[in-house]
Amino acid sequence: MAQYMILIYGDEARWDALTADELRAIDAGHRAFRAQAGDAVLASGELESSRTATTLRAGGERPLVTDGPFLETKEVLGGFYLVDVPDLDAALALAGLLQEVADDHSGVQVHPLVDHG
Repeated sequence: MAQYMILIYGDEARWDALTADELRAIDAGHRAFRAQAGDAVLASGELESSRTATTLRAGGERPLVTDGPFLETKEVLGGFYLVDVPDLDAALALAGLLQEVADDHSGVQVHPLVDHG
């Protein structure tokens, strides 16, 4: 088994403007994902707006703390799943269930975690 982070990115302005039908389609994708993944989901979450983020950067003796995300980008991280599945193909199959894969303003990245064991 291997662990993968499935990272959901999108345009926050577009997410904020989604219609009720679009929200239902996204929710349906997440329900299908969770139903298929079952106990393979180790953790998951939807993130608050990037406007609520706080960033720490090198600042001399103490880290410099600033409001907002690390980078100004059009697409921001909106949520994640941490899954424990047999291989990358299984992780990609799960990620493919998410509606964000099909939307023109979002995307999903799948990253393997380093196994230090």
